[in-house]
Amino acid sequence: MAREYLEPDRHGSLVEVVDAILDKGMVINADITVSVVGVELLGIKIRAALASFETAARYGLEFPSGTNIETPAWAEAQIPNEDCPQCGKRVPAEELLEVGCPWCGWVSARAEAKAIEA
Repeated sequence: MAREYLEPDRHGSLVEVVDAILDKGMVINADITVSVVGVELLGIKIRAALASFETAARYGLEFPSGTNIETPAWAEAQIPNEDCPQCGKRVPAEELLEVGCPWCGWVSARAEAKAIEA
């Protein structure tokens, strides 16, 4: 079962919405100005990004200074993942192609060909 993304006319649970946002990421840009008689009194520029570590690493989002990127979680986020075509769980792409899915046992054509050659 592949992961299904929300369609505009379809309602989803909060978990589905958060999963879709973290998977694809979301950026909010806002410029707020307060003016009186054409004179700008206050200007605020806001930029916020919400994404998983994996998505942030994939798109090269900048993190605040002082962020420790030498952690095991960051190293794991650098590994490209793919959805298993059978169960939809995220698996490292190389493992999925070379071995198969550890969750449901799905085997790729490449892994089957290697097993036949061996």
